[in-house]
Amino acid sequence: MSNTDIALTTLGYWAAFGYLLGSIPFGLLVARVMGLGNLREIGSGNIGATNVLRTGNKPAAALTLLLDGGKGALAVLLGHVAGGDPGLIAGLAAMIGHCFPVWLRFKGGKGVATFLGIVLALNPMVGLGACLAWLAGAFSTRISSVGALVASVAAVPLAYLADGPKTAVYIALMAALIFWRHRGNIARIRAGTEPKIGKKS
Repeated sequence: MSNTDIALTTLGYWAAFGYLLGSIPFGLLVARVMGLGNLREIGSGNIGATNVLRTGNKPAAALTLLLDGGKGALAVLLGHVAGGDPGLIAGLAAMIGHCFPVWLRFKGGKGVATFLGIVLALNPMVGLGACLAWLAGAFSTRISSVGALVASVAAVPLAYLADGPKTAVYIALMAALIFWRHRGNIARIRAGTEPKIGKKS
C-alpha cells in the first residue's frame, strides 16, 4: 500500500470509530436504567437531554447531557492523539453517529450536546463561548432549540477568530447539520408553538 492508501485507511478507521461512539444512544439508556420509560414515547420522542428533562428528572437530563457531550469530546481527543486530521474526522463522524445511529434506524438526536463537546475539545475557549451563547439564547426565551441555534451560529466566528478558516468551516458544517435537524423546531418557533424548557410530557 502507498502512503496515501495507508493514510486514507487510517482516516476510515477513525471515521468508523467516531460514528460508532457517537451512535451510542445515551438518552435512551439513561432513561431505561433510571426507570423513566421509553424515551421514544415521551415528549418529542427525541433521545437528547432536552427530552429527558421532559420526564421531570433533572439528574437524568444532566447525565445525558454530559454523556452526549463527552462522546463528542472523546472522539476528538483520542483522534488528536494520532495527530491532526483523525481528531477532526472522528469528531464529525461522532456528530453524524448521534444524529443518524444505525441502531435506531438512523433516527437519532439533534446533535447539540455532541456538537458542544466537540467544540470544547477542539478549543475550550471557543467551546465556552458556544456554551454561553446557548445559555443566553435558551434562558432568554426559555426555548432549548433557540439556544442550540444561537450556539451553533456563534461558534463559527469564534472559531475563525481563535483558530482560522479551517476550523471555522469544520464547525460551520456541523452547525448546518444542527439547523437541518432543527427544521421542525424552527417551524414551531415561527408559529409560537415550540415547547418551553422544563415542560413535562
